[in-house]
Amino acid sequence: MGDDGLPVGSGLDRELVDLALSVNAAAMWSFDLARGEVDWMSGMDALLDMPGATQNEVRARLLELIRPMTVAAGTTPMWQDLELEQPLETPGGEARLIRFRARRFGDARTGGLLGIATGAAESDRTSRELADIADRYRLLVELSPDAICVHQKGVLTYVNPATVSMVAAESDTQIIGCPITDFVSEESLPGLRERVESLTKPGETSEPSEAQLLRLDGGTVLVEAVSVRTTWKGRPAFQVIMHDVTAQRAAEATLHYQAALVEHVSDAIIATTRDGVVTSWNPAAEAVYGVPAHEARGQHVGELVGAPLEPAALLTAGGVTQTLHRRADGSKLIVRVSAAEMDSGFVLMCADETARRRAEQHFATVVDSLDEGVVVIGEAGLIVSANPAARNILGFGEDELVGLSLPSWPMFDERGNPIPLDDYPSRRTQRTGEPQNSYVARLRRPDGQSVWLAITSRSLTPDDDPPHSVLISFIDITEHRAIRARLEHEATHDPLTGLANRTLVLQQLSATLRSPHRAHLMAVLFIDLDNFKVINDSLGHIVGDRVLQIAGERLRHAAREGDLIGRLGGDEFVVVAHSVIDHEEIRDLVERLRDSLSAPIDMDGRWLHVDASTGIVLIPSDDGRAAEDILRDADVAMYQAKYQGHGHSAFFGVELRERVQRHMHLEQDLRSAVQRDQLWLAYQPIVDLRTDRTVAVEGLLRWTHPVHGNVSPGEFIPVAEESGLINLIGAHMLRTALSEFTTQSRRYGFDMQLKANLSARQLEDPHLLPTVRRALVDSGMSGDALCLEITESALMRDSSAATRVLNALRELGVFLAIDDFGTGYSSLAQLQRLPLDTLKIDRSFVARLGESEDAEIIITSIIAMAHAVRLTVVAEGAETAEQLDILRRLGCDQVQGFYLAKPSPLEELFAVVRSDGIPIQRPTSST
Repeated sequence: MGDDGLPVGSGLDRELVDLALSVNAAAMWSFDLARGEVDWMSGMDALLDMPGATQNEVRARLLELIRPMTVAAGTTPMWQDLELEQPLETPGGEARLIRFRARRFGDARTGGLLGIATGAAESDRTSRELADIADRYRLLVELSPDAICVHQKGVLTYVNPATVSMVAAESDTQIIGCPITDFVSEESLPGLRERVESLTKPGETSEPSEAQLLRLDGGTVLVEAVSVRTTWKGRPAFQVIMHDVTAQRAAEATLHYQAALVEHVSDAIIATTRDGVVTSWNPAAEAVYGVPAHEARGQHVGELVGAPLEPAALLTAGGVTQTLHRRADGSKLIVRVSAAEMDSGFVLMCADETARRRAEQHFATVVDSLDEGVVVIGEAGLIVSANPAARNILGFGEDELVGLSLPSWPMFDERGNPIPLDDYPSRRTQRTGEPQNSYVARLRRPDGQSVWLAITSRSLTPDDDPPHSVLISFIDITEHRAIRARLEHEATHDPLTGLANRTLVLQQLSATLRSPHRAHLMAVLFIDLDNFKVINDSLGHIVGDRVLQIAGERLRHAAREGDLIGRLGGDEFVVVAHSVIDHEEIRDLVERLRDSLSAPIDMDGRWLHVDASTGIVLIPSDDGRAAEDILRDADVAMYQAKYQGHGHSAFFGVELRERVQRHMHLEQDLRSAVQRDQLWLAYQPIVDLRTDRTVAVEGLLRWTHPVHGNVSPGEFIPVAEESGLINLIGAHMLRTALSEFTTQSRRYGFDMQLKANLSARQLEDPHLLPTVRRALVDSGMSGDALCLEITESALMRDSSAATRVLNALRELGVFLAIDDFGTGYSSLAQLQRLPLDTLKIDRSFVARLGESEDAEIIITSIIAMAHAVRLTVVAEGAETAEQLDILRRLGCDQVQGFYLAKPSPLEELFAVVRSDGIPIQRPTSST
């Protein structure tokens, strides 16, 4: 018993408990059933908001709060947990909850309750998180370009700024409190009521439908509306999202008008394939040529017009001609034919002379409506007409272009060189009559701005002698070129740091390696930031991204002029150093880069520190490696540097190359290891420290290589994970383990659990669940006889995804364990969210027991934390009797290690285990 009457063990134990409870804002208490007295540990007065109160005052308040528990304890079975939440009003008048958890121990005469009191802060945190989410959602609604409103019983209770603007109100006070029907046209009201009445459940959403809204200024606006049944201040309501489709409907009307124009023009418009076969024949064509559309479609256009007509040849010749055609009755037609190319063929416009003026009028209308600039230049070289698009693109008013000459504006080619006047597309066509297609040039406008144009010029008088009148059409491609340049930059540069990305690094490195003029030594430095993961995980991605930006900027300034700096992804950077003299110059450069990176970073008053591990590859002038191989070798050297510790560098050499080659050979051999029956399972027993019984065995993967013998799992399992073979091998070995274990357990009559390991890559395998389910069915094993172990680092890499997979495995009845605990960054809160049954303490802590007090303190804390969330604790790697005794004294539940038994084939292991599950070589106490 402690000083406060609580059964808390030694003084050191009590200090640890106090420390753990203070970190978690909790206090322990106990209640003696026989005496009716309560005791507590330090911190209870603060938890009950009674700092400075006397013990009698604290005792009275505590007895009052736990009274329901003390009454129920008389009928509660031994060691059954009791839970209770009690409201507590603070001296400041705020209400909060105190959560009590207790367990009965002893009998009615000597027993009592042992419990923990904690503040129910989780709900507060959840409330704050929900409030944050609500604030973000409210901001999205407020900034939405679509109108969003909420109405209850037909009355508007909320409108966002877009709604205020849409109905021409000055503020939301003009709208809120008004019936929503005040803003809906009469013809749209039935649809509104029908949609609202159809939504009977929260979250139901109506189909999008159009409605006419009434504005306060007397105008109307056409919207596409979606209604959602929701709640507003705890009562049913409807949220309406409205998108203005006025402009969209106007555009559709314009398209319908253009289609109608084709159908109703007086000129014959004929669409053909590239071979001249008619695919479309408008009513005017029927009237001009006397051939119905259904007869014309499918025939060659030349046969229908009574004269040779090849659209492609016509387009090549200038696209416009005047020729003699014949109607179906044989009568002659003088027709002006113009041709245009489309994706699937050609469009021909044919007009007889009687309709020429009308055709010109339609043409002018079409030209004026184009987004493409159209300018006509006369034989004298002066502009005689220009459409509105041309005036807008060139920066002129309505009557300012006519009479000017094109040399008034300087033009430049794509390299920025001035274009000679005689090379202007219009001048070429004017001089030769030949068309100029898609000529790209930059033109300087009178206001000083530059605009990029794609220019096409055609002669209006191709049959006449030069100089020709010229039709020039052009489109503004300034924005398109800017977008293309931006996309090209984004495709070759890291968007976060602006440095070259992997693609550009490989391109430039490859170009340098292929250069016949390269005669100097080069070097590639592969740089990985140390400690970055801790910063990114603990402070968030925004801070992490800023650290990466600062690192990139520092590398840019610290590198030599002319060197290429790139970011390959994550926290990996590369520097390609040209013209290197020797190793010493590279070492100096590496140190300069590292000094720059390791300087403290001021992040809003918080000083952050990173370091750099660097892999170096020297590239002689006669090096035959490809850029990808050099980058891979630099990566290998970086990992070697990282293996030596933070802030180190390593050169890629023969030894590393041999290691890489062994790695490659192992990967190749591993691909066939399953088929060649080289992989097998060794099993190690797990013993319950309370009963000294073997309660489980862990299946451990082994590889007997035909050349290298027994390959260490620490070497071949990472190879399997990196190559993606781990999923195939893991599935095979899981089936093997379940089959062997079931067979041998039935043979020896043992009832124990099988533990098998899952890697991080297997957690990401979409076939994992079917594989486990099939293995259980095929072996006949029940789910609770299998425990799958996942390392702490794998669970923390993507805890949300891991939780989903673990929950699905739990539905199969499988037990789950967190392995190598203490090597990652998980917390008590994270452990509570994961559906775990067992926690395995990493062997690195167990190995130091008896040598380090710190190890014993850490393991005590881990056991306390695990037991607090009802996890069974297993210590792995016990190799001495002293370690076993310490683990038993610290309250560890189970243990495994070489001291008990080395991993061996299952049949051999079971042969030395009695039917009651106790190992023959039972560990003896050292005390």
